[in-house]
Amino acid sequence: MTARDEQPVVVVIDDDALVREAVSDLLRTVGLQSKLFASVPDFLKWERPDAPCCLVLDVRLPGLSGLDFQSELNKGNTQIPIVFMTAHGDIPMSVRAMKSGAVDFLPKPFRDQDLIDAVQLGLEQDRKRRTGTHAAQHVKLAFDGLTVREKEIMNFVAAGLMNKQIAGKMGVTVVTVKFHRANVMRKMGAKSVAELVRMVDALGTGRSEK
Repeated sequence: MTARDEQPVVVVIDDDALVREAVSDLLRTVGLQSKLFASVPDFLKWERPDAPCCLVLDVRLPGLSGLDFQSELNKGNTQIPIVFMTAHGDIPMSVRAMKSGAVDFLPKPFRDQDLIDAVQLGLEQDRKRRTGTHAAQHVKLAFDGLTVREKEIMNFVAAGLMNKQIAGKMGVTVVTVKFHRANVMRKMGAKSVAELVRMVDALGTGRSEK
């Protein structure tokens, strides 16, 4: 399966069992599966699947609050879109949540469609993140498969140097540069120099100066 094909999961954390079940029933009407938890510690015991996820989180929870949990996730660079829901929200709370990256902040009672729309947006954000992560991993794997000379030529090409300039810097023939350059493009799966430049930037290997 690709990162986009896997069945998404919506995680619902609320200490009210009736709310959890109501949200789960609503999500089921649009074909979304959910995992229900009464508290953050319960959720942390769960092994998150390798699939798109979105977190529907109550602001007021026993122990660690929803907003504090959002802060902890951000500190740990744990990326999962969050839709907040609360019966006790105010403007400062909503501002804090949205500034920290929440998808939405819904006051209870909310319209069913508002929650569905927010969850779908969160899942799409996570799909895009996962696709980007998988692509970055593929680029890194391809880069690791290059020889030392190929990596050097890749950086020169990304810096905009012509074959003759690269040959002069490396003390090799233009034919040798062309050979290794073709290998780099093939191994990296780059269809153009512009695409190769984006790969170098994503890798953070830097570009050699002219």
